[in-house]
Amino acid sequence: MAGTGSSMLYSFLLFTVILSLQEMYRGKLASTEFFTILGGFISSLLFLVSLTFIGNFQESCGMKTGWGAVVIAEAVALIAASTVHRVCITTCFLFSAGLLYEINKLSGITLSKSESKTKRH
Repeated sequence: MAGTGSSMLYSFLLFTVILSLQEMYRGKLASTEFFTILGGFISSLLFLVSLTFIGNFQESCGMKTGWGAVVIAEAVALIAASTVHRVCITTCFLFSAGLLYEINKLSGITLSKSESKTKRH
């Protein structure tokens, strides 16, 4: 597993690449219904990497990550989606909610596994 610093760097670089590509192809993403939905999904990936960046930044500063990080990451992703098409805002929000649900579920599974390992020793 990557450390906090390297994960923060990778997520920032991924954010930059995804946002740049989205802005380069925003005309294509706004051209059809399918591509508009795809634009919302791409913006939700921006949500995922920005949430990773913010969470790692807060962890490296010694702060606890909470819902504030989710709100900030979602706002950034929705603003990026708004530069493509209005429908991308809605689809980005829906895809981001799904990703957040899955991240929360995965986090709970990982936490329960780590707690069971510490109880055995």
